[in-house]
Amino acid sequence: MTDNPGAQDDAGIRRRIQKDMDMFEGSIAEASAIEAGADKKVRKVIDLARMYASDSKSYLSKGDLYTSFSCISYAHGLLDAVKGIYGKERDI
Repeated sequence: MTDNPGAQDDAGIRRRIQKDMDMFEGSIAEASAIEAGADKKVRKVIDLARMYASDSKSYLSKGDLYTSFSCISYAHGLLDAVKGIYGKERDI
């Protein structure tokens, strides 16, 4: 038993990371519509989001759950910022 009753086991954390990765795929599809007409700096931010998502998958496969979750969270944040600037965000 753990001292933190709200703590998740590794399997639960993996499921959460995978859920966030799946959500990212939908979000990056929305951002792709922005990317086509965006300037170079915005395209760079979207590319960075893709790289962070890729890093998240890599860290997950190595069992580094904390870094994986951090990477996918950062990827979402980058896309949310771009979508917010272009008025495409959901309720941020």
